[in-house]
Amino acid sequence: MSNYDYHQISRMIDHSLLRPASTIDEFEQGCRLAVTYQTGSVCIQPHYLARCAELLKESGVHPSTVIGFPHGGHSTSVKVAEARQALLDGGEELDLVCNISRVVSGDWDYVTTDLRAVIELTHDAGQKVKVIFENCYLTDAQKIRLCEICTELQADWVKTSTGYGTSGSTFADLQLMRQYSGPAVQVKAAGGIRDLDGVLKCRELGISRVGASATQAILDECRRRLNLPALAVTGPVTSAGY
Repeated sequence: MSNYDYHQISRMIDHSLLRPASTIDEFEQGCRLAVTYQTGSVCIQPHYLARCAELLKESGVHPSTVIGFPHGGHSTSVKVAEARQALLDGGEELDLVCNISRVVSGDWDYVTTDLRAVIELTHDAGQKVKVIFENCYLTDAQKIRLCEICTELQADWVKTSTGYGTSGSTFADLQLMRQYSGPAVQVKAAGGIRDLDGVLKCRELGISRVGASATQAILDECRRRLNLPALAVTGPVTSAGY
């Protein structure tokens, strides 16, 4: 007997549609897949967020996008402008890349001010923020300090990586982030979790979200293990003027 049900797993998945060369049809189909499989969110390129929000309306799947992606080196004012536009476009969860350069330089005042600007704007709009660390470039001490700052700023999640660095999630990093983040801060794994067993391991570690592009394969396997019928993504794929 499994100690989980389907929706406990499907709602952990943030379906990633961030590959640079993704087509409009792939965005459309990806949003429909997320609705069919009832994922937690779709994380899509910013220029297609408004259409994503339209496709996900009343589905229970959150439209989300990235801010300061992928290196976090944008000025704070640019990140705020990106976040403001994303909120106007219907974004409900914003995945914000910290300023990696300032983190590795130990400029914690800058890092805190930079993160606070986007977190406060987003929270004032009633929406949520996931702060991306990009752990492949950081020491454990830097990761711990970021967890402390994100706890102080009341970030909704801390997230391991963009998926476009030199490596993605490791279970050691996930354990560290869960340990040093406050109980109100959730943890998201991103990059390298490609199968159901990886998602289940994350769940055991107290991880609430997993960024994945292999969503369909992961959730098909989940349904197979739970003896549930297969799902089929339906509906036309159309750019609808976008």
